[in-house]
Amino acid sequence: MSKIEVLKRNTLTGHRDCVYTLQPSAESSVFFSGSGDGMVVLWDLRNPENGEVVAKLPNSVYALHYHQFSNTLIVGHNYDGIHVIDYQNKKEIGSLQLTKGSIFDIQSLGNWVWIATGDGEVIKVNLRELTIEAKVKYSERSARCMTISAERSEIAVGYSDNRIRILDLETMALKQEWEAHTNSVFVVRYSPDGTLLVSGSRDARLKSWDSNGGYTLSTEVVAHLFAINHLDFSPDSKHFVTCSMDKSIKVWDAATFKLLKVIDRARHAGHGNSVNKLLWTPYNDQLLSAGDDRTISVWNIIF
Repeated sequence: MSKIEVLKRNTLTGHRDCVYTLQPSAESSVFFSGSGDGMVVLWDLRNPENGEVVAKLPNSVYALHYHQFSNTLIVGHNYDGIHVIDYQNKKEIGSLQLTKGSIFDIQSLGNWVWIATGDGEVIKVNLRELTIEAKVKYSERSARCMTISAERSEIAVGYSDNRIRILDLETMALKQEWEAHTNSVFVVRYSPDGTLLVSGSRDARLKSWDSNGGYTLSTEVVAHLFAINHLDFSPDSKHFVTCSMDKSIKVWDAATFKLLKVIDRARHAGHGNSVNKLLWTPYNDQLLSAGDDRTISVWNIIF
């Protein structure tokens, strides 16, 4: 693992509470963060020290989504709903009340947006009209995370009842479900080539499922000491990273699921608390990580 070099480029500060989410933009150097302080901040990696607040909400922001189709930012506002932000002019251009609970994830395809909520609902929204198209509830436990396969016309949803459910993108009908982990599923991602569904859980296990083979188990790794909060693939699709409540970031080979590097506080001045979100950007191949320590770290991983 020592052949890989890890360089910490910056530590971004300014949030006054845990940083829960990161989102890209149309510009490779620009990204957004959302926090427990209700602030949504725009950052530019060309001038990373100066974040710009584009929205301030009264409750925590667990979920953000950059909607490329409209060049807007969709903010999941806990105990309320979604707010559509024209981030360039720092103004709200629409909102839709959806839930009295938490909003854990937001995904989109074209004009359609899907929202995963703390009361177990997955809600499909027509963003142009700001209307609810469909609402399904397949569990009494939270819907925590989602990932879309446009090719398969499917959305995979990870739940706090330890299960992954595959829904039809158009109709929201339940196509398949299985007990994937022994605790809450916190992240699901289709691999860049679409052949695998990768999941991470509160049980600290990383698993991959063969999406072309009925979602049978392909790989299982005891990846962290505590909950896996998120994962993201590298821009070239050769690697992926996971982050955890154990304060570490781990770098993996995407083809073999072999652990290549551990990034932590002791060796790399990493996060001092739970690492909540990752974003591997195409801007100079820089990796971003956000945590409970209220900071965002900027890394380069040199293979």
